Amino acid sequence: MKLRSLRGPTAALTTLALAAAATLTAALTAGSASAATVRVGLGGYADARPAGTVGPSNSDGAPVTPKVTPRMAGQAAPTNDWWSSLIYQRYAGNPYSENLYAHPMTFKAQAAGLEVGYPTTPTITSDGRQYDYTHTRDLTLGVAGLNSPDTKVDGWSDWTVTPYWADGAHTFSATVGHGLPYVYAHATGGAAQVTTASAPTVFSNQGSVLGITVGGHNYGLFAPTGSSWSVNGTTLTANLGSKDYYSVALLPSTADLAQFRTYAYNFVTDTKVGWNYDEAAGKLTTTFTATTSAQEGTGTGTLLALYPQQWQATPDALTALSYVSPRGTMKVRQGSSFSTVQTVTGVLPSLPDAGSYDRAALDAYLHQVSDASDPFNGATDTYWVGKALGQMAQLVPIADQLGDTAARDKLLGLMKGKLQAWFAGTGSTGFAYDSTWKTLIGYPASYGTDAELNDHHFHYGYFVQAAATVARYDTAWAADSQWGGMVKLLAKDAANTDRADARFPWLRNFDPYEGHGWASGHAGFAAGNNEESSSESLNFSAGLLLFGASTGDTSLRDLGVYLYTTEANAVQQYWFDADHQVFPAAFQHSTVGMVWGSGAAYSTWWTAAPGMIHGINFLPVTSGSLYLARRKDDLAANLAELKSGNGGAFTDWRDLLWEAEALANPAAAKADWDAGNAGYTPEEGESRAHTYHWIYNLATLGTLDPATTADTPTAAVFANGSTRTHVAHNYTTTARTVHFSDGYALTVPARSTASERGTKPDGGTGGTTNSPSPSASSSPSPSSSPSASTSPSPSASPSTPQTRTDTLYLQPGGTLTTAYGTGATSSTIASGGGTNHDGTPYQPLTYTATHLTGTLRAGGSTGLDLYVDAGATVALAQQARVSYDFDGNGTVDRTETYRYFATDPVPGWERYGATAANLQSTTGAPLANLSNGTVKVEVWPALGNAPAQLRTGATQSQGSASVLRIPFD
Repeated sequence: MKLRSLRGPTAALTTLALAAAATLTAALTAGSASAATVRVGLGGYADARPAGTVGPSNSDGAPVTPKVTPRMAGQAAPTNDWWSSLIYQRYAGNPYSENLYAHPMTFKAQAAGLEVGYPTTPTITSDGRQYDYTHTRDLTLGVAGLNSPDTKVDGWSDWTVTPYWADGAHTFSATVGHGLPYVYAHATGGAAQVTTASAPTVFSNQGSVLGITVGGHNYGLFAPTGSSWSVNGTTLTANLGSKDYYSVALLPSTADLAQFRTYAYNFVTDTKVGWNYDEAAGKLTTTFTATTSAQEGTGTGTLLALYPQQWQATPDALTALSYVSPRGTMKVRQGSSFSTVQTVTGVLPSLPDAGSYDRAALDAYLHQVSDASDPFNGATDTYWVGKALGQMAQLVPIADQLGDTAARDKLLGLMKGKLQAWFAGTGSTGFAYDSTWKTLIGYPASYGTDAELNDHHFHYGYFVQAAATVARYDTAWAADSQWGGMVKLLAKDAANTDRADARFPWLRNFDPYEGHGWASGHAGFAAGNNEESSSESLNFSAGLLLFGASTGDTSLRDLGVYLYTTEANAVQQYWFDADHQVFPAAFQHSTVGMVWGSGAAYSTWWTAAPGMIHGINFLPVTSGSLYLARRKDDLAANLAELKSGNGGAFTDWRDLLWEAEALANPAAAKADWDAGNAGYTPEEGESRAHTYHWIYNLATLGTLDPATTADTPTAAVFANGSTRTHVAHNYTTTARTVHFSDGYALTVPARSTASERGTKPDGGTGGTTNSPSPSASSSPSPSSSPSASTSPSPSASPSTPQTRTDTLYLQPGGTLTTAYGTGATSSTIASGGGTNHDGTPYQPLTYTATHLTGTLRAGGSTGLDLYVDAGATVALAQQARVSYDFDGNGTVDRTETYRYFATDPVPGWERYGATAANLQSTTGAPLANLSNGTVKVEVWPALGNAPAQLRTGATQSQGSASVLRIPFD
């Protein structure tokens, strides 16, 4: 939530002045002139706000405290969540809540209890720029006679919350959450009571179980066994007797009452998310677990509704049940847990030096920033100082590549000086800890980071990114004992994962179930919480990954991998609607500027300019922006819509839009830059040098190949026609070999970026050991400065063929081998004859490997990369199946059938990447060790009426080798 009514650091000062006037009362009574400094390494933070500053306040400017029950007092309040208006009272006249969008249900707290709704029809504004599934009450849940003066929070977990009501004679609580089709209620002092917005239709009355329809939506009401529901107009009551519980379920249809009754008394009491990054496989597995407690009987398990980004990536079985939501269809899982498996595409610290730019011109652009009289452009607050730091962070590696060590070191010095001033813990510029809300606030603040606890991940992400760049060239500076401890403290404020660390809430700015960040601290809007600049959220995640990698802190790196991978997939669906399954049909845009709990809007907080609406979800452009190219078709459509409304050209923020265009169509971006670079003003956090470097590098490298992964998170693969470039960065002080999922192996020297195009060592004194945890050891000896040659010297042999026994290559004769082929050829996939063969092999091409022995890798799964081509033929699809005979006795023990791949009608090889995430079905036993076993791949036409081609036998230098990856060591 970034209320940018004015843009630019000078304008931000005006905004700050207006905000200060609006909160004068709070400002005069807040802060402390005697705040002490809590030391963190060489820096620190104040233990109280500076005098004259504000902290969390309501809309009138009065200080607020977390609205919790006594048992939750003192715990770190989860601000910036979908339900935060329950705990953060933004408006003095509303002590309950604003609308709460849990999905599939919506809620709102009132004096009589909890409103429940299920909006299934979107409203779209008359200008077609916003859609909402606005909360509309179907029911109000409570206890007869309840008239509570407020609602407090009595508990929370990773994706649930329990609001609480009490009026002296009655108490009521209700646990609700993302994906929960139930409300779990506890009531004392009277009968369970449900009031309806209109007269209900009762479709089933079984005494303690009642099925009703209200407003076209179906609900099941479950009272304790032995009690019974009575219906009196719009009031439904059940005498609980000696019990204190009941539940209400949202039913997909009236026929589902019995199934929901099975789990109605298994109350969800806790939810937890965990993740594991399998570096070797390039996979992220996330596990969602709900803990249940049986209110009666001994039942276990529940029903969970999954968002699209979850059900698209889960290997677990789902039911046929589904719900409508602002994020598209939610599908239901029966059980108390599920997992997702996502492919990890890397984050490079910078693009390699591959462009055909004029190096003298590039260096001149660089000096426009490094030699500026005020490189920070007058910025004083966390956002605009952060933006300036981010700009410099992108220029440091360019200076290093050019051999301009003076500019590199000057920029590093500017960044260190500014970071140290903010991290010192003294003076008017720095960070202060608010012990009431358990948060670290930077002062001077901006855009409500203080008074509303907005945007901490946006602002602090720039600081973390800058620190990662400094650490790359000076690891000692980033040690915990020097300045790295403060960097990690900023990271903890927005993304604490230590459940035992009570200084901060768990993952403040990230919603692990919905899969993306939230910006507003209080969520005090009728539309729920919101996030505008998803790209600044991902900038924070990429910064964690890079700072962790550059300092040897694997835990922090892997947190960055989790946040980055998860949010990138969510953004693809909910901001960009890449699969055209989320935005309502009548919504008139292919992208949105901001997502709300109730829907989304083609807008920003401060402007209706289309270029900025599109660009706010691109900036800042860094090598962490490569996720935008995972769906080049969608990115191209996004930019095409913008151009079509602007006479075929970009206007606002042209540099950002050219850079985004370079991710989908580098040649077009280069042409746009060449034609327009003389007459534009760089976006405030961008520079001519970085834009020129970015566009010309991608013009050489081509576009991202998102299907190819690596066994390090700091790697990526690009394709320019038939030329593939594998790029990886090694932060450590020893050389390593990076293995890519297409079978390529790349030797990366210590502290270097390497590719087929050459190797560039980092200057400075960076470098970490291979230790998986932070080390306070002294930094390694500095390497020599890079030469000022016109291009980096290539290593003698940056890559060498490697034989990996878990990677099997498809060969023309129908075999699978552990080595590359001797020359690429095409094998013909038969025509499907116009018949649907989805799931059933038809005239398949078969490839087999025998006499295989190996130990199953824990958590491992099968993977395929098949290169197929349908030429110019439309409506073809190919499918693959893998069969395992674990002991080679001739009996197939397991088969895995993958969803078919629809080829495009454009000649050229396409990658059919099959992983656990797109398994269609499995039969037989779970994966087990191989003992003289046999593995077989079958490829056949699933759809279509013409043949296609499968590429086999490719050499390493030719690339695009069709491979099977099996999870055995």
